[in-house]
Amino acid sequence: MRIAIASGKGGTGKTTVAVNLALSLAAHQSVQLVDCDVEEPNDHIFLHFRADQVRSVGKLLPRVDENLCTYCGKCSEACEFKAIAIIGNKILVYNDLCHGCGLCTMVCPTGAITEISHELGVIESGETDGFQFARGVLNIGEVMATPIIHELKDELDPNHLAILDAPPGTGCPTIAAIHGADIALLVTESTPFGLHDLRAAVGVARSLSVPVAVIINRCGIGDDRVASYCAAEGIPIVLRIPFSREIASLYSRGIPFVKELAEWRDRFIVLYEALKKVATS
Repeated sequence: MRIAIASGKGGTGKTTVAVNLALSLAAHQSVQLVDCDVEEPNDHIFLHFRADQVRSVGKLLPRVDENLCTYCGKCSEACEFKAIAIIGNKILVYNDLCHGCGLCTMVCPTGAITEISHELGVIESGETDGFQFARGVLNIGEVMATPIIHELKDELDPNHLAILDAPPGTGCPTIAAIHGADIALLVTESTPFGLHDLRAAVGVARSLSVPVAVIINRCGIGDDRVASYCAAEGIPIVLRIPFSREIASLYSRGIPFVKELAEWRDRFIVLYEALKKVATS
């Protein structure tokens, strides 16, 4: 089973849910936690993680030999992402737009285009706190997070429960993390901003045909509009985490609250059973 923990906005508590869920379930089954927020991964802050393996992730970029190029424009016409432009007798390659698909190399009639490897970031993996953990780290200055997320997902063990801590928002990195999941567990807060961005996240998950369940974090602030929206949309609210000074204090010290508040381990186990029912209903 793959659980993608997502939200329409940052700061709702995705990492809190992902880490505490993994810690609660690790004693009962094989778990792998994957931090897909490669632009700013932070699950490791709450874990005793030391990477056993580090490997590079990159993409292939086109390089043009202008001695062979006839400026016919076929590469530019073929590029879906407009990463190559022909301006007079000059060819421009926009590396940040390139997705490394290699189509330009294939259509070039003179063999003027070759490909070179370019590192986007790294994947770090190892065992921590009784389960397997991996995270992607995008290099500073890079803009393309999705290849690292795809690589993280390709390494998942299909025989283990996978918990994916998705990037915030509803853009391409979030879509890459949610795609193929058995359920999207959306973490929100009962505020107008929380409801606005929850709607967007629900729309993304449903467009990918992924079932949805909701956790309301910091429950007790705001109003009841999130609960009303979920009821109207038939979305189950599978857990409410209260607006608690004790939980916030543990978080500020980098301590997952299931380590200090034992009753919450049982609640996360019950949560997992509820997710299995939603995913198969």
